This record gives sequence, structure tokens and C-alpha cells, in this order.
Amino acid sequence: MSNEDITLTAGDAEVTVQPGNGGRIGGLRVGGTELLRQGERFGCFPMVPWCGRIRDGRFRDGATAYQMPLNSPPHAIHGTVRDGVWRTARATADEAVITYDLVDPWPWSGRVTQVVGLTGDSLTLTMSVETYETSFPAQIGWHPWYNRNLGGEDVRVEFDAAWQEERGEDHLPTGHRVDPKPGPWDDCFGMPGGIDVTLTWPGQLELKVASREQWMVVYDEQEAAVCVEPQTGPPDGLNSHPRLVTPIDPLEATTTWTWRRI
Repeated sequence: MSNEDITLTAGDAEVTVQPGNGGRIGGLRVGGTELLRQGERFGCFPMVPWCGRIRDGRFRDGATAYQMPLNSPPHAIHGTVRDGVWRTARATADEAVITYDLVDPWPWSGRVTQVVGLTGDSLTLTMSVETYETSFPAQIGWHPWYNRNLGGEDVRVEFDAAWQEERGEDHLPTGHRVDPKPGPWDDCFGMPGGIDVTLTWPGQLELKVASREQWMVVYDEQEAAVCVEPQTGPPDGLNSHPRLVTPIDPLEATTTWTWRRI
């Protein structure tokens, strides 16, 4: 099938899936109101096969060191799949399945599959990384850019994290955990019971971000948008918390966003 944009609808919700633009969600409209920042680099993009920054773009797998391109010097950031063209495997009125085969500069072959499912009051994103050959470390995450303002008051972001990863001057975790601090944030938080975040646009909409994963990055240092990023490990996690994808054990993660009018 083609890599043209796909529009999903359910109730008064509409989602645009963009296989040709890195497999991202280009838009999420509820009752005609766009919740995601618009633009080629925004929306909500998948972070695979790593999330956030890799220090100096280098990670090790056993005794072997690998170098990724420094697309956010001096680091490598947000994986490779957001720069690629995905393929549409299946699309119906309210669900799309898109795939991407990992290629250079990632040193291993593998397949990424993303399932986008829409209902009248929720969006569920499920992503998996599979290999049929050599095992390799990987991470899965999503990087949504929620509009800070929908025409009224600015959004409030509320969550109860067990810890915050202490952030060094290089914006990467130091390895120490600290009590959560007030924003502004470009920080990783731990929620061992699963991610549970509420975004509230007062008088307009409440959106809950949920996932079984326990790591999330919150980024709210830009004027136009805030980001709540569920992921399977912390930044630089290929080095600090490697999760191996094997031929019999793929990596899979899911996040669900549920909304209601207030």
C-alpha cells in the first residue's frame, strides 16, 4: 500500500497518520479543535530504536561500540525512524497499521510496527520492534507536541512521579534519582506503577496519558507546546538500561490518550 496520509475518524474525533513523514501522528482533532502542534517536525512522532539523547551518539552492545550520527550535537537524539518513510500495511475507518524496516545508520535489521486505533474519546498507539536475525538493544517511545493553548488558558500538566532523574549540564541523566522538582522541565520521571498524566486546558478539555511503561520525559520549555513522552527507558537508556530485542522476544509498548470535555 502507499505511504500517503491516512485519516481516521470516530465520533467527533479525527486523526491524521503520516507514514511518509516518519510514521508520525500529524494531527488529533476533537470537535474540530486541533490538540497537536502543527508542522512537519511536530504532531506526535515515534522514537525508535532509542528515546531522547545518546551521550556523544555512542553506545555499547557487549564489547562492541557503535556510533550514531550526531543529529543534536554533541548527542544523537530520538532514534532514526522519524526520518524515514513508513509503509501502510492496513487501514480502516478507525485503525491504521504502518511498518518501517530499520536501515543504516542503525547497525541491525529489524521491523517496527505501529498500530493507531481511534475511538470517540481515545487514541491508542501500540508499537513493536522485532528482529528475525541478530539480537540488539532498543527503546520505544512517543514524542507528542500538545498545543499549550487551545484558545483559552494555558494547559496544566499534572502527575505524581516516584522520582526524577537528576539531569546533568549535558541534559542527560547522571544516574542519580531525586525528588520531583517543579518545572519548567526537560526531564525524565519514573512512575513504577505506570504512566498516568493529566493535561487540562481549563474550561475546555481534559486529556489523560496512560501507559504500562514507567518512564516519561516532560518537556515544556517551548512557548507553543508541551510534550509528555512515554518511553520504555530513560534518555541514554541504550547505555544505562539496555533492553534486548531477540528473535523470540520483541519489544512492545502502548500508550492511550483519553479525553473529555470540561
